[in-house]
Amino acid sequence: MRAVKNLLVLYTGGTIGMLQTPHGLAPAGGFEARMRAWLDTHPTPPRVHWRLQEMSPLLDSANMQQANWLAMQAAIVTAVTRDGHDGILLLHGTDTLAYSAAALSFLLLGLDVPVVLTGSMLPAGAPHSDAWDNLHGALALFESGLQSGVQLYFAGQLLHGARASKLRSEAFDAFAAPARHREGSRASALPAILGYAQPRVPVKLAVLPVYPGLQAEQVQALVVSGVRGLLLECYGSGTGPSEDAALMQALQKARQGGVLIAAISQCIEGSVLFDTYAAGSRLRETGLVSGGGMTREAALGKLFALLGAGLDIDTAERWFALDLCGERVA
Repeated sequence: MRAVKNLLVLYTGGTIGMLQTPHGLAPAGGFEARMRAWLDTHPTPPRVHWRLQEMSPLLDSANMQQANWLAMQAAIVTAVTRDGHDGILLLHGTDTLAYSAAALSFLLLGLDVPVVLTGSMLPAGAPHSDAWDNLHGALALFESGLQSGVQLYFAGQLLHGARASKLRSEAFDAFAAPARHREGSRASALPAILGYAQPRVPVKLAVLPVYPGLQAEQVQALVVSGVRGLLLECYGSGTGPSEDAALMQALQKARQGGVLIAAISQCIEGSVLFDTYAAGSRLRETGLVSGGGMTREAALGKLFALLGAGLDIDTAERWFALDLCGERVA
């Protein structure tokens, strides 16, 4: 835990800086001037030194893509290793805030600075907005001291970057870290290929929920599309229609064909424990790797970081099964 002396505020867009247009709210530049003007009027402004950098283009976070994750990673690494910043505050839209927090948790492994993501449900300047409270609270955390790693701050809560999810679309306390069963083995050391300096490339990934009526043809179509990683959202503790021979065969062939298939629970407070039910054991036998208690956001971000680093499927599976930054183990 250490106080930050030279903070970079990285503004990516999102509701917090949006202004009204004829087509509705849209990201707008010039947020640094608005932020400084507001802090100048605050009776107790945080005293941390900061500068603001705008990403280009500014985004409504509904448009966030893997390439934007990589651009944020590059900007953060440059700010720390070249420009001497010892903390990063990333302003981001709420739709994909938890996805970006999770992805950056794995893209910035080994970077010894605190990175905090925040945003707001209402634009700064709107009546009764939560924007300035979230911004002021995050700045105060940097002043008082934070541990290294990626975290998400919202509505007074500081959440682990790879455990948070957006649970509400209107309330100010929109984010939480669902209570999930966490156990497993921590990685004893991280190889350089998983560190923050390792280049990544975009990867075709897919998320497929299990539901009554899921067909083998749907898995086959994803394989044909070229996906390298498939996140299967199973029932409860990791079960699915294990008596559907065609579906089981499609999953097995996909794994044999080089697709990493990971299983998580579709329950908000669930986790995969394959051995609890025979239906789960049969799923595992097709070649699925358990995501334990990881959220969708964490599992997707982890798949991206591993496969995007160029790991082969067997190596990626081994690292996926280990805890890298607190995503699997409490």
